[in-house]
Amino acid sequence: MSEQTMPNWLEQRAFLTPERIALVTEDETLTFSELQQRTKEMAARLSSIGIQRGEHIAVYAKSSVEMVQMIHALSYLGAVGVMLNTRLTIEELVFQVTDSSCSYIIGEDSYKGTIEEIEKQTEVQSLSFEELKDCQDSSIPMLEEVKMEAPYTILYTSGTTGSPKGVMLSYSNHWWSAVSSALNLGITEKDQWLAALPLFHVGGLSILMKSVIYGMPVHLHTSFDTEAVHDAIMNKGVTTVSVVSVMLDSLLDRLGSDHYPTNFRGMLLGGGPASEALLHKAKKKSVPVFQTYGMTETASQIVTLSPDYALDKIGSAGKPLFPAQLSIELDGKPTNAHEVGEIVVKGPMVTTGYYRRPETNEETIQQGWLRTGDLGYKDEDGFLYVVDRRKDLIISGGENIYPAEIEGVLSGLDQVKELGVVGKKDEKWGSVPVAFIVVRKGMTLTREDILAFSKERLASYKQPKEIYFVDHLPRNATNKLLRRELANWLKQRRNVQ
Repeated sequence: MSEQTMPNWLEQRAFLTPERIALVTEDETLTFSELQQRTKEMAARLSSIGIQRGEHIAVYAKSSVEMVQMIHALSYLGAVGVMLNTRLTIEELVFQVTDSSCSYIIGEDSYKGTIEEIEKQTEVQSLSFEELKDCQDSSIPMLEEVKMEAPYTILYTSGTTGSPKGVMLSYSNHWWSAVSSALNLGITEKDQWLAALPLFHVGGLSILMKSVIYGMPVHLHTSFDTEAVHDAIMNKGVTTVSVVSVMLDSLLDRLGSDHYPTNFRGMLLGGGPASEALLHKAKKKSVPVFQTYGMTETASQIVTLSPDYALDKIGSAGKPLFPAQLSIELDGKPTNAHEVGEIVVKGPMVTTGYYRRPETNEETIQQGWLRTGDLGYKDEDGFLYVVDRRKDLIISGGENIYPAEIEGVLSGLDQVKELGVVGKKDEKWGSVPVAFIVVRKGMTLTREDILAFSKERLASYKQPKEIYFVDHLPRNATNKLLRRELANWLKQRRNVQ
């Protein structure tokens, strides 16, 4: 397996279907042949500045054609792309660039000041995309084959506990992620995938891999804009959109009483458990939603709800993709149906480990099984239900409280646009739940309304002991709720008091 090779993916795709559409952006449309030509020109310039096989290159950019070219260009050179989140601070960026042993940081022109500052604080060299265009092409031969077990990308975990860790993903990991998704969802000749999740995140990057492997057009959006995504679905042939809950809710509100075209296949929903209220809202509007479960360590989804069960198993993330395995364990032993435990997964899309973290690798990955740190259970049919992150668990008076459960119940209030629940230290109970709520525009909601609603649906110890109305919630670049920031908000409010 270590010597298994494949043709360079973009090279092969441009050979097989040169005139097929590869990318659609607001400004231009590129075929795979055109994308290949531009990419090889970029790869030649990268080679001219000395970038060689095996080097780690930090990429700092928003989703764009240039970033797509950069990702593919690295494969022509056998270099490894370290994808940097554009919302990080300089300190966080310096840590990741240094920790991942990068020799260069190359980024978007508008971020030139940031990448130059990183260069000052590290030993890496920096270059903007515009400066790269001024470099002379090198005549060095491009790699026409990729070794499947070779590293292709490094993406850092969010670092919600401790320092972020660089997840190493090989060509094989990305390949099996794309192929496994196709085995679950199927592929049609009309498929067009919309990528509004950033390419530096595994959810966005995986769409790019699917595109070149399937020969499928990607509608690339720099960021999520409800109106632009709605228009792409209604008028531009988009059949699938990758979303997180807050994006899905916004799109359903925009849809109103209208309906998506018949060629629209559905929303691929990730980024954490979705409330049943949101899923029923989608069902009522006849919008197919395929819940997924995955993470950076699994190169995106590893469990996905099949279209066959989208309406029958609402709330479930589905079953493992064909090459993958799933277990729920408690104290090292498999659980019974409906018994909550840690989600443990195995498959060819699972990372071989974190960069320069041997001790963490030994603890987290055992005989190919990845201990995810997430909590969930399987029903009697083997369908996975994700409960929450283990670190987000609130233990109150010896009782386990899952923030996602409270969020799921309270989101049933029509006035609630979005909410987040976090634990607060309590002398008597150890910890109690606190809710931060964003109210829909034009609607009113009181603390008494929420408490009355929750008393009918939640045990007393699960009911929020404090409620704060806010105008927004802290989210990362993929719109995933940042509970650690909610905890900081709570501390700040207590300090003010």
